Amino acid sequence: MSTQIFVEFTINVLSMGSLYALISLGLVFVFGICRIVNYAYGEFITASSYALYFLGTFTRLPWALVFILGVSAGVAVGYLSELIAFRAFRGRSLDALLVTSFAVSIVLQRTFQLTISPRAKAVPVPAFFNHNMTVFGVVTPLRNILIIGTTILLLTVFALIMKYTTLGIAMRSASENFVTARLMGVPANLVISVAFVISGFLAGVVAIFWSARTGSVEPLMGAPPLLVGFIAVVIGGMNSLVGAVIGGFVYAILSNILSLTLPSGMLSYRDAVMFIIVIAFLVLKPEGLVRGNYQEESIG
Repeated sequence: MSTQIFVEFTINVLSMGSLYALISLGLVFVFGICRIVNYAYGEFITASSYALYFLGTFTRLPWALVFILGVSAGVAVGYLSELIAFRAFRGRSLDALLVTSFAVSIVLQRTFQLTISPRAKAVPVPAFFNHNMTVFGVVTPLRNILIIGTTILLLTVFALIMKYTTLGIAMRSASENFVTARLMGVPANLVISVAFVISGFLAGVVAIFWSARTGSVEPLMGAPPLLVGFIAVVIGGMNSLVGAVIGGFVYAILSNILSLTLPSGMLSYRDAVMFIIVIAFLVLKPEGLVRGNYQEESIG
């Protein structure tokens, strides 16, 4: 492999892996505390993408403010879904919570279809996103470097919050044993709401870069990133924030290796090969690459 190909491969892995790490992290934040596999997470991304579409198309707001409001839309949808839908079923079985997440996903999809449009809408992005820059002789879009830098910044901030703040310590305690944490005085509603808020925040950040890559938003656009997130957390570990990040980068490495090694006639089967790899992980290492703490309990 030549140096130029290696640098291009590295940039692609880091940029894709950064995006996938944020997606899987948004899933694991909720699962780690609430034990909810949130199938509505893709719709959090869609909601933020629609906010970016409306703000970028019909207003003259600065791009920084557009991005802040777009991310805020994901935060709002995440918080409201927990407050209105999930909180009422927290004392029920995990099956009830799973059905609730499906219901929230379908309701949001139909809401987008009926109130906006079933057709795709072009999402404007700032011109500098598409500017090219040269890294060690390889030309790459600036947005690839931005997602890498954004992910490094967010991972650093979250690591500091989880390790040194009272809220972060409470969330780590709740993820290890929710019932014991409640008995020790950890406020359940606050911790769970914050988990959904963080998930919505990450969905909003993902929406910026995902819509910049695809160039559009439509009611079902949340399905592909949700699928990526599930594959990444299966690889990395559903019970570990670190595992979620690692899983995102491993997924990107495998995806890029398959793109380079598969014959051109088989590139359309790349996703099928990824599913075979996921099945192998489920059979051989069901806990993922990083084993986290897991205790099945009722979250009330």
